[in-house]
Amino acid sequence: MFTGLVQAMGRIQRRGNGLLVEGAGPFGPLSLGDSVAVDGVCLTVAECVGEGFRADVSEETLERTTLGRKAERGGAVNLEPALRLSDRLGGHLVSGHIDAVGEVMDVVELPQSWRLGLRWSEPRFGRYVCEKASIAVDGISLTVASCSDDGVTFELAVIPHTWSVTTLSRLAVGDQVNLEADQLARYAERLLVADGQDNHHSTPAMSEAWLSENGWT
Repeated sequence: MFTGLVQAMGRIQRRGNGLLVEGAGPFGPLSLGDSVAVDGVCLTVAECVGEGFRADVSEETLERTTLGRKAERGGAVNLEPALRLSDRLGGHLVSGHIDAVGEVMDVVELPQSWRLGLRWSEPRFGRYVCEKASIAVDGISLTVASCSDDGVTFELAVIPHTWSVTTLSRLAVGDQVNLEADQLARYAERLLVADGQDNHHSTPAMSEAWLSENGWT
């Protein structure tokens, strides 16, 4: 589990059938079996190499994320070690399991921030996006500033600190990024679906009235 708060920027390249990730020094030392989010993808340390590590990756991971393409050119990646139970949750809960890639539609520099426009490559994930919701972009916890009615396209306001310490500043229109929807949205959807399918459960139905009665709204 991760928080989406990047702790270092590193480099990634192919190493045999796996990937070599460099630049983990700021939060090392690493041990075999440790989990590290690399551009939002949870990878397991298979071998410690200097201030980095080698990780084995499946075909599915390479196809579903941008890591394979970045590794071919030694691209920059965002790095975050796994969350400890004693750590502060400064971002939001991030699993490191990418839903789909997104395409950069717009990058605009504003007087006090940058506006980043993105589009899901798979429109079905748009239902998890709404204004002020959280989303992980290349492993970075960000807040949705605005979105289309279906959530397929959305905009993010990026503050200078985040812009300077992550790979966001290297993005250009047409680039692809790894996207992971907020887990809380997924759990809420699952509960509502299950509630609609089962009318014999012992727990009360989740509704707007139930949320209000229990202090959630």
